[in-house]
Amino acid sequence: MKILLADDDEQLQRALRITLAARGYEVLQASDGAEAIDMAANRHPDLIVLDLGMPRVDGIDVIRAVRAWSSVPILVLSGRTDSSEKVDALDAGADDYVTKPFAMDELLARIRARSRRPAGEEDAASVRIGGLDIDLAARTVRTADGLPSGIRLTPTEWRLLELLLRNPGKLMTRQMLLSEVWGPYHANDGGYLRLYMAQLRRKLEPVPSQPRYLMTEPGMGYRFDPEAES
Repeated sequence: MKILLADDDEQLQRALRITLAARGYEVLQASDGAEAIDMAANRHPDLIVLDLGMPRVDGIDVIRAVRAWSSVPILVLSGRTDSSEKVDALDAGADDYVTKPFAMDELLARIRARSRRPAGEEDAASVRIGGLDIDLAARTVRTADGLPSGIRLTPTEWRLLELLLRNPGKLMTRQMLLSEVWGPYHANDGGYLRLYMAQLRRKLEPVPSQPRYLMTEPGMGYRFDPEAES
């Protein structure tokens, strides 16, 4: 797997290059936004790890430029902690956001989550959550041994669940989920989303009050965590 590291912090670049190379990744490096766009276009990385505060071209503009022609996963690695800036990056087309300083184990887990499914490849129709097998095509929930679970989801719950499960490891912003499920005029109706996420957790999570799979990212949105299964 080929990873493009785009960051102007030379010390961080060096540490990440050594860590990723030791785990078998091929590492490309860019020290400013213009170079990142050029390398993304000409070297065809499988994943981009991108800082937002880049010289020459800002990270948000790098995301927009790459998204004009590519669906390569983009993982933002930034010191910007304001939730509005995180949402801006995700809405511009980033797939995930990790705040500096970060734990290396968390970053590697996020990279693994994005590398499990190559960009543009269709997800499997069946997804495991705890002791349940969820068939997105047939819209059925069965136990691990194939028996009916008795769990029934409404059409709205299925639509919301499908968006999360078909984007494993990816942070889905509240605005994104609301627009996709309820339409653009409901992009700010967070009450709908909280209600339906609570219902999904009651039906699917082993311990709804301590979710392991349908995770909340405070101030931003939700993600399906496939790492919990392993």
